[in-house]
Amino acid sequence: MSHTPHELHDEFPDAAQKIHDLKRNDPHFATLAERYHVLNREIHRIDSGIEPASDDRTEALKKERLSLLDGVFQRLNDGQAKAL
Repeated sequence: MSHTPHELHDEFPDAAQKIHDLKRNDPHFATLAERYHVLNREIHRIDSGIEPASDDRTEALKKERLSLLDGVFQRLNDGQAKAL
């Protein structure tokens, strides 16, 4: 079994518990995290040569993944601001 890079716990290693809590308690965050997970796995399959894709398709997927990551980051920071 190989490790899939760019998983949320890799991107935010200090926020594992917060990610878990938000997935359970914030439906919008859960949707973002699930879409990110699915997209990240698809990109990994393309990068590994398992699934073919054009350069344009790969670039579009990576841009979407980055946008989702920004959304996750904002949600994580929203939670921190509310805790203060």
